[in-house]
Amino acid sequence: MGDVESATAKLAELLRHPEDLDKIPALKAEFTRKKAAVDGQLRHGLKEQLELTQAGMTSITDGQRTVNLIKDEMMKIDKLCAEAQNMIQDFPHINLVAQTHKNFESVEKMRYDIQSFEDRLEKLEFLLARDDEDPANQPNLLHIHHGLTQLRDIRDEAMRQIKTTADASTELIDNLTLENGVTVQDLFVRLDDVVEWFDKHIGEACINLIELVQSGNEGLVVRLAIIVEEEEKTDKKVQALQDAQREYKDLASRFQSISAGPKERRGYKDKFIQAIEYVCAANMDEAREKFDEDPEKIEKYFKWFFNNLNTVKLGMVGLMPKKWKIFQTYTNIYHRQMHDFLMKLAEDEALGPQYLLAVINWVDKYYLKMKKLGFPEEELEPHVIDNRGPELIRTYRQVIINAVDQYMERINSQDRKAFQDQDKNAYEINPDGIFQTKSLGDVWTMLSQNLSVAASSERADVAEGVVDAMFRALISRQRGWTQLIDDEKARYTGPNPTQSEDGVAVFQEWLIAIANDQIICIDDEDFHGRASFVAVFAREVEPLVSPAYLADRYKSQTEELQNGYIDISSHCIKVFCELIFIVDFKTILPVFFTPDWYKRTDMASIITTFKDYLGDFEDQIHRTLRDILIDSLADELLVQYLSAVRNKSAKFRRADPFDGKLRDDLIPVFEFFKAYGDQGRDIVQRWRVVESFLNLIQMEKAQVPFVYEEFKEAYRDLHIGWVEAVLRSRDDFERSMLNAVKAKAALSAGEGGMEAGTIMGRVK
Repeated sequence: MGDVESATAKLAELLRHPEDLDKIPALKAEFTRKKAAVDGQLRHGLKEQLELTQAGMTSITDGQRTVNLIKDEMMKIDKLCAEAQNMIQDFPHINLVAQTHKNFESVEKMRYDIQSFEDRLEKLEFLLARDDEDPANQPNLLHIHHGLTQLRDIRDEAMRQIKTTADASTELIDNLTLENGVTVQDLFVRLDDVVEWFDKHIGEACINLIELVQSGNEGLVVRLAIIVEEEEKTDKKVQALQDAQREYKDLASRFQSISAGPKERRGYKDKFIQAIEYVCAANMDEAREKFDEDPEKIEKYFKWFFNNLNTVKLGMVGLMPKKWKIFQTYTNIYHRQMHDFLMKLAEDEALGPQYLLAVINWVDKYYLKMKKLGFPEEELEPHVIDNRGPELIRTYRQVIINAVDQYMERINSQDRKAFQDQDKNAYEINPDGIFQTKSLGDVWTMLSQNLSVAASSERADVAEGVVDAMFRALISRQRGWTQLIDDEKARYTGPNPTQSEDGVAVFQEWLIAIANDQIICIDDEDFHGRASFVAVFAREVEPLVSPAYLADRYKSQTEELQNGYIDISSHCIKVFCELIFIVDFKTILPVFFTPDWYKRTDMASIITTFKDYLGDFEDQIHRTLRDILIDSLADELLVQYLSAVRNKSAKFRRADPFDGKLRDDLIPVFEFFKAYGDQGRDIVQRWRVVESFLNLIQMEKAQVPFVYEEFKEAYRDLHIGWVEAVLRSRDDFERSMLNAVKAKAALSAGEGGMEAGTIMGRVK
C-alpha cells in the first residue's frame, strides 16, 4: 500500500499541470532506459556474485580437502611417533634428555634475547632518530622494521612461555629484572613506544606516497612496499594459524612450531589502504569547500584527482607488488569517494541550481577523463551518480521553475494587496508619459534572469521546461488580474454598491495602468522604437530550445499569451467605461425615454463628461488603446441608450415628438465622434442602428413585423427580449403585434446572417 501511495505521490509531482501529460512519452522512455540500466547492472552484479560464489565454494572444497590431507598426514606422523616410542629401547629416557636439552637451548636463547633486548632497542631508537632528520628518504626504514620484527617476536614468545608455565601469573613478567635493574616489563613498554614511533614514520610515508613518487623518491616507496608486503604475509600466517587453532585446536596445540611467531594481525596493509582513503577524503573535503564557493570551477578543484591517478599509473605500478594491482586499487578508492561526494550533492534538497548544473555537467567530463586513464564507464562500479542523471536534470529544472513560481507569486501577492488597497504608489507615469505598474519591469527581469540560469545548462530539455513554466506563470498572472478587476468592479455594481467617488477614480487609474502594462508587453513599435517585453523574451528563448518546440508549443503559447494581453487590456478599458456610466451617469440614464427626457439635454452632458475624462486620461493611456477607449465609450453609450427602453416610465406616445428628440440626442454624439476621423465615421455608422430602433417605435402596427425582419437581417444577434421591451414601450402596444414579430423571429431562427457579433448582441 505504501509503495502505491509513494508512486502516486511521485506521479503527482511529475504531472502537476495538464501540459505535463505531454511529458509522459519522454518520462516513459526515460524510465525504460533507467530500468534497462538497472537490469543490466543487476545482471552484471548477479553474474559476478555467482562467479564469486562458485569460486568460493570451489576454494572451500579444495581447502577442506587439503586440510583433511594434512590431518591424515599428521595422524600418520603421530602414529609413527607412538610406534617409535615402543620400538626404541629406553625411549622415555632418551626423550627426557632430548626434551631437557631442547628446553635448555630455549632458555639460553631467551636469556640471550632478553639480555640483548635493551641494546638492540637503543640501536633502533638511534636509527629512528636518524630517519627523523631525513623524513624524505628514511634510509634505515628496512633495518628498523627487521629489528622491530625480531624484538616483537621475542616479546611474543616470552609472553607465550610465561603463560604456559605452571606458575604463570600476571606478576611473573613484572618481577623479571635484568642486571642493570631494568625490568622486562619496562623494556616491553618501551618497545611499544618505539613501535608507535616506527608506525608514525610508516604512516607519514603512506600519506605522502603520491608526493614521493612525483618527486622521484622511488627508494622510500620501494622500502615502504617491502615492509607492507612482509607484514601482509605475516598477517596471512597469523590468520591461517587462528583459523587452524579454531578448527583443530587439540591437534595444533601439539606442534610448538605452529604456535611460534606473532599471534595478532598487525594490519599494515589495512593501514596502507586507509592512508590512501584518508588522503583522498581530505582532498575531497577541500574540494567541497571550494565547490560551495564557486561550483562552476569544479573541474579545476578535481585536477589533483586525475593527477594522482596518472602518477600511480605511470610511476607507482612498477614500485609495488604486482598482486596488489595498485592502480586498480587507487582507482576503486577514488571512484568510490567521487561517487559519495556527488551523491551527497545530488541528495541535498537545499542545493541551488548552479550546483546541480555543475554536478550534471561534471559527470560526462569525469567519465571522459577516466576513459583516458584506461577505465571506461562500464568498468567503474557503482555509477558515479547511480544513473540519476535524468532525475538530476529534472531536479535542476524544477529548482528554476520553483524560483520562477515563487518570485511570480511574490510579485502577484504584492500587486494583489496594492490593488485591493487601491494604493496609488503601486503605479507611476513612465518615461513615455503613460500610467504603468511598478512591478511590470520586475516580472520580465526575473524571467530573463532565470532564462540565463536555464541557458547555462546548455540543455534544450531544461530550457523548454522552464519556458513552459514561465508561460504558465504569465498566463496565471493574466487570469489573476482579470479576477481582481471583476471583483473590484462588483463592489460598484452589487446589491450594496460602494459610493466613494475617490475610490472610483483610483480604480480607474489602476485600470489604465493595467491596460497599458498589457500593451507594453506586446507592443513592438513603442514611442522610442524599443522591442516589447515579449519580443525580447522570444530573442532570449529561441537559441535555447529545439526547432520543434519553437514551431509547436512555443508558437501556440505565445499566441495565447498575446491574445490574453489584448483581452485584458480591452477588458480594462471596457470596465473603465462601464464605471463612468455606473457612477457619473447613474442619475441620467434612468431619465431616458421617460416624460422628463423631453425637457432635458442629458446627451450633451454625457458628451461633456466624455471630454473631461479624455482630457484627464488621453495622454496617460497607451496610444494603441486610445482608439479602443473611444470605441468603448461610443459603444457603451449606445448600449446604455438603447437599453434605456426598459426604464421605468419609459413610454413613446404617438402625440409626443420622440423622433425629433432622438435626433436631438444624436447630434452632439455625432459631432463629438466625427472629430476622430475614420474611427469617428465608423462610430457614427454603428449609431445608425438608432434609426432601426426609431422605426420599431413609430411605424404603423401592421408594418412592425416587417421592420423587425429588416432589423434582424442587418443584426443577426438582435435579442427578441429587447424588441419586446421596445414594442411594449409604445402607447399603442397590442399583443397581436408582438405575436406577429415573434412569428417572424421563429421563421428566421437558425438562418445565417451577413453580420454576427454586432453591437445589438450587447443590448438585452
